[in-house]
Amino acid sequence: MREYTVPAVIEPPATGGLSDPVWANASSHPDTAVFSRRVEGGWLDISAAEFARQVSGVAKGLIAAGVKHGDRVALLSATRYEWTLIDYAIWSIGAVTVPVYETSSASQIQWILTDSEAVVAIVENAAHGAVVESARAEAPALQEVWQIESGAINELTVLGQEITDAELDKRRTAVVPSDLATLIYTSGTTGRPKGCKITHSNFMDELGTAVKILDGLFAEGASTLLFLPLAHVFARIIQVGCVMMRVKLGHTADVKNLVPDLGSFKPTFILSVPRVFEKVFNTASQSAHASGKGKIFDAAAETAIAYSTAVSDGGPGFGLRAKHALFDRLVYGKLRAVLGGNVQYAVSGGAPLGDRLGHFFRGIGVPVLEGYGLTETTAALAVNLPDDIRIGTVGRPLPGVTVGVASDGELCFKGGQVMAGYWKNDEATAAAIDGDGWFHTGDLGEFDADGFIRITGRKKEILVTAGGKNVAPAVLEDRIRLHPLVSQCMVVGDGKPFIAALVTIDPETIVAWAKTRDKPTDVPSLVHDEDLIAEIHTAIDDANDAVSKAEGIKKFTILPTDWTQENGELSLKLSLRRHIVMEKHKEDVEALYAK
Repeated sequence: MREYTVPAVIEPPATGGLSDPVWANASSHPDTAVFSRRVEGGWLDISAAEFARQVSGVAKGLIAAGVKHGDRVALLSATRYEWTLIDYAIWSIGAVTVPVYETSSASQIQWILTDSEAVVAIVENAAHGAVVESARAEAPALQEVWQIESGAINELTVLGQEITDAELDKRRTAVVPSDLATLIYTSGTTGRPKGCKITHSNFMDELGTAVKILDGLFAEGASTLLFLPLAHVFARIIQVGCVMMRVKLGHTADVKNLVPDLGSFKPTFILSVPRVFEKVFNTASQSAHASGKGKIFDAAAETAIAYSTAVSDGGPGFGLRAKHALFDRLVYGKLRAVLGGNVQYAVSGGAPLGDRLGHFFRGIGVPVLEGYGLTETTAALAVNLPDDIRIGTVGRPLPGVTVGVASDGELCFKGGQVMAGYWKNDEATAAAIDGDGWFHTGDLGEFDADGFIRITGRKKEILVTAGGKNVAPAVLEDRIRLHPLVSQCMVVGDGKPFIAALVTIDPETIVAWAKTRDKPTDVPSLVHDEDLIAEIHTAIDDANDAVSKAEGIKKFTILPTDWTQENGELSLKLSLRRHIVMEKHKEDVEALYAK
């Protein structure tokens, strides 16, 4: 196995747990605003001392409710301040947080409650509470259920009034790095979700390194607005880093009003998945074209990409710099304002970003630090650094991490952030972590002489055509989704004579496009429209330019409805559930190959 190691810059944590910074911050910086809560008319700052007081109140309530060291506590809620507050209260008593996506189905919630043997559940609202109550028969360990919107924080604080500070301190200081901090269930693109056992040490090892090499993000005066689900390890690791470094943290789950929230919060960095960056680009492009400024935007976009590409190749010349400066006044400043106006960096993970988007955002003045990791690795294994970005890669391994490429091209890793295993599933653990300690990611990739890693596909998603050609669909799909009118795309062709694609249309951006052409604005009426087909054909042609002729898409079909989480086609982290899509659209796929 080819290997590349980045030497460690910290010693593995020997003592303590994740809640320790809450009390340390309250002691050393009691008046520093470490959170801002969304309230009527703006944002309300919460000091380090106040946060510690609130965490203490909820933690004491959990002790009074009988939650013991190592007990699992389910947390079912959208991203909000109380999510973080409860998470730290759970950690403060040595219990284990079991996050559950608020969009999870009843059967998924039942499985997680049953499998984790959660003794307590804290949910956001009555609807969640009803689902949890319906699972009681299958989850005999479950005792109490509290609802955030019905006063759970106050109820727990009142319940714990008789618990002394000394008793809480005894519980908190009994936590050691090897203790289990959370059970995060994988989103389950296939089969039942598995619980990843993430320890306090996993988080501490990851963040102890990350805050050193990403000091530009976790600097004094920094802030971020979380809008990704905290049930996902990506948002969770940022939460922990912000608390460790006293970076002001805000929460919102109202993605429809994200732009106004970013405008009022004004974060210095944001984190998101590639789909959101695609939406920012596509919406801006479509809006410009609808207002008659499409040519200006297109020229600005190409200039941004050319400028960023030149930065990687020795620096832009005078002409390109002048052109870039002009578009910075006309276009780029407005795009940065959409993100709040103060964003210095964006962090992307969860799926490949793609070269064009990476260059575009760096070109407009918002470098995207693309990284790579999984739930099983407590988020990042590798990341591009602010002063060391190589677009098209996911960066170099974090200090203390070793990357290896197996004989079949699979990426494997060793590092302190690799999980302790899967909950009650030794067979799955043995399949993921081999006898030599390598975690097998299931992703295909490579690294260059400097250790920069490039993801080339998923081991289980490689398509093999009837002619024996291996094709990685992600390369094509990522480029097709860059078209403003495209929402989703799935490349097909396994065992078929050629590669083809299913394409869905963005129901929002299609409206402006259709109105300017006096066409119906509903997608089902447009799937056979020649102009729309020609538009999507440009996206197909662009994608085909990135691969060999044998790997290119020969035919495609536009579907009348988009794919969603609610209908099961997308996972909770917005990844395609290919087997579900194939099952639902078997006839559409077969029609592509009919003579």
